[in-house]
Amino acid sequence: MNLLSILLFSFLSLLAENSDINLLFAGDAMQHGPQVKNARRADGSFDYAPCFEAVEKQIKKADFAVVNLECPLGVPYSGYPSFSAPVAFARQLRDSGFDFFLTANNHILDKGDKGAARTLLHLDSLGIPSVGVYRNAAARDTLSPRIVDVKGTRIAFIGATYGTNSGGGGLGVVVDRINRNRMKTDIDKAHNLGADFIVVLLHWGIEYQLSPNTAQRELAQFLADSGADLIIGTHPHVVQPLETVTSSDGRIVPVAYSLGNFISNQNDTYSRGGAMAHVVLHRDSDGVKVADARYSYVFVQKPHNGRGAYQLLPTDSVHLVLPHSQAAFKAFTKRFHN
Repeated sequence: MNLLSILLFSFLSLLAENSDINLLFAGDAMQHGPQVKNARRADGSFDYAPCFEAVEKQIKKADFAVVNLECPLGVPYSGYPSFSAPVAFARQLRDSGFDFFLTANNHILDKGDKGAARTLLHLDSLGIPSVGVYRNAAARDTLSPRIVDVKGTRIAFIGATYGTNSGGGGLGVVVDRINRNRMKTDIDKAHNLGADFIVVLLHWGIEYQLSPNTAQRELAQFLADSGADLIIGTHPHVVQPLETVTSSDGRIVPVAYSLGNFISNQNDTYSRGGAMAHVVLHRDSDGVKVADARYSYVFVQKPHNGRGAYQLLPTDSVHLVLPHSQAAFKAFTKRFHN
């Protein structure tokens, strides 16, 4: 191979690498009462920046990052069991690198239709697109599936939840529930709108179960057979495995059954953190396919004796774990790093 050929090969290889799309997905972004109190400053403002400093680099490295916003936004603020968080929380998620939110989850109606509609207004003001909840049926017709352009590739997002903990308030807000016929229709619509790749974001499964159940597996297979290219799950508050299913037309479809918690105040051993799914998409003459899919893990280091912040730590950052968190950190990571 002469020098010109070598240079041309290197240039084409670089172009191929740069054309790959790096997606990142995170689990349940929650705000329990102690988290809101911890972030509040003397002047009444809220500072969430310390929560994400250690993971921000990973998030911002992605070409497109998605998180499940597991709480409505706005006053009055409250924690479990009926959540509502400061707008500053969503703003910091955006500033730390997240481009897109799933809002279809069991807590979105904790403050009724009014709280869900208020949340959508806040997200719009922050410039954060979302999927799964809509002001009314007309808005849903326009915005679902939500198609975004990432490096010239049209990626469609469809979101749905198994249900909500509270009912609506009669204002007509639409929360997409898991419904096979509707999701199949949305997938078909995405294809008709020219989507290159289809992601289904599901709030499903059984809380604190470390493995997916039969209903999850059957739904994953149905969605893959219907044309979904990637399935990302949340809700159980613990990590469930990243696996693949083979669709009826022979495609290999990754399924992250549950990413667990992203940030929360939960205390159970395996709910002290979660997984981030890193998915690489590659385009060639046959279309857009998943080239790689893997998990990395994060742990929530809590304040100690009223000092410090809730800090998300990558589990390979052992040097950042303070003495008061070491036992919980070891117990959480033992499952993933045996």
